[in-house]
Amino acid sequence: MRKSLETVLAIVPVVAALVVAPNAAASTTASTTASTTASSTARTLKDAASISGRLFGAAVGANLLGDLDYVTTLNREFNQLTPDNEMKWDFIEPNRGVFNYTAADRLVSHAESQGMTVRGHALVWHSQLPAWVQHMNSPSQLLTAVRNHISNVAGHFSGRVAYWNVANEAFDDTSRAARRSSVFQRLLGDAWIEEAFRATRAADPTAKLCYSDYFIEGQNPKSDAVYAMVKDFKSRGVPIDCVGFQAHLTSGGVPADMRANLQRFADLDVDVHLTELDIAGSGAAQADSYAQVVRACVEVSRCTVITSSGVTDKFSWRVSQTPLLFDRYYNKKLAYDSVLSVLIEG
Repeated sequence: MRKSLETVLAIVPVVAALVVAPNAAASTTASTTASTTASSTARTLKDAASISGRLFGAAVGANLLGDLDYVTTLNREFNQLTPDNEMKWDFIEPNRGVFNYTAADRLVSHAESQGMTVRGHALVWHSQLPAWVQHMNSPSQLLTAVRNHISNVAGHFSGRVAYWNVANEAFDDTSRAARRSSVFQRLLGDAWIEEAFRATRAADPTAKLCYSDYFIEGQNPKSDAVYAMVKDFKSRGVPIDCVGFQAHLTSGGVPADMRANLQRFADLDVDVHLTELDIAGSGAAQADSYAQVVRACVEVSRCTVITSSGVTDKFSWRVSQTPLLFDRYYNKKLAYDSVLSVLIEG
């Protein structure tokens, strides 16, 4: 009897394994099939990015929404939109207390009609400021102007903008990576960035709030300075949710430590985004550099948004350097194929 019992007990795990294994195999097969299906049907940047839950966007000018080729490419390939200039201070509040939302509203409405996520850019920046802000000399008046501007603009788009570039390019490019000279820095000191983030959170409690800068893709004095600021903000409860790495690069010039740098910021409990990606060059060299950048992002789980600085070389701010994924005739470049491949691989 004991021997028979032992035999039965020995058989039970085997039978259980035979029962469970087909179910586990079926589950694994279903998951693999779904992943394979998604990959095989990804024919656009947005579809390829969505495989890993990411967004792929573009900076867009409202004046180009009447260009059929432009809009066709935009709608087909991208699922995130950043207004190019239409939300900047001199565009939206050229005169104190007088706000013009016409162009920005048009872009946001277009994005919503296409199911695109919107990134607001940029609430406070030393450049493209109206004269009435640049020429201020009173700290209290400037702080009031900053708070009023943010309250109006972020409040106007509350619930419609998913991300805000709250402060932009606040550090200089010297070896010291000091705070950039500006009317904000001169009159308000280092506190102006924190003030801007707190004002934006008050105006729009749901949007993710980001700091954005260029030349911080690799670890260097400037990215170290931004890192220190973000770390300080997180430790003191200043509402910062993400860091934007603009990624204005050249072929062959991608920092070797870009992935590691993105990861160290992510380890501060913020999302990391590539916010104005463009890479000067052409052909295989450009394609390889694009692949390196996008791979650095997809290897960091909190790198959730990739935004091109435009749609086509035809309208790029670096037009002579042909830095985008579509040429001036809207043809897909080798760089497009390399980006698509990396996104599909995940």
